[in-house]
Amino acid sequence: MTKEDQNKERDKKTGTLRDLASLFWGFFKLGLLTIGGGYAMIPQMQQVAVDDHHWLTEEEVVDCIAVSQSLPGIIAINMATYIGRRLYGLKGAITATVGVVLPSFIIISLAVLVLGAIGDNPWIAGAFVGVKAAVCGLILLSAIRLGKQILRTPFQWVLMLGALAAVGFFGINAVWTILAGVILGILYSQIRGSGKHGGDETEQASGKEAD
Repeated sequence: MTKEDQNKERDKKTGTLRDLASLFWGFFKLGLLTIGGGYAMIPQMQQVAVDDHHWLTEEEVVDCIAVSQSLPGIIAINMATYIGRRLYGLKGAITATVGVVLPSFIIISLAVLVLGAIGDNPWIAGAFVGVKAAVCGLILLSAIRLGKQILRTPFQWVLMLGALAAVGFFGINAVWTILAGVILGILYSQIRGSGKHGGDETEQASGKEAD
């Protein structure tokens, strides 16, 4: 590794002022230009983190979403904190979190003043109808993208449909659904691991007998 490569690797871990400024601006634009927040921000978050800045790979973004969804709080803020912490430690986490929250804080503060004066304006009500419909489309797009990346085995499909039925039809709290997914995932991995290990031992025994 050359000295220049070593310096780049060190900067990636420590985070120079330029790196932190880029991180802040990336998440600030994300918070400013994304309508709906929450799940609606996931497609844009993937675009920024993977395609625009190459902060994470597609696989790492999926892990980030899984961790962020499993923890309390707003998923977009959790993802920003996760990515910032992964890149540049505590200061990266603070920078990314402030960047993604600040636009909403400013806009909502202004909106309270403006909407209080406008009241029940039909133009504003109509605008919110369109915004809500667009947000549903963004959430659906996010679900389709995640499904293509995650749902690769019959077990994952069964678990996804079971979670959908549990939350959507039976009203089970999402927290319990996630915990059930964690437990079932661990059991599934252990069973698969045991089966594979047993198969390897059988093959080794057959090889010895053939010798």
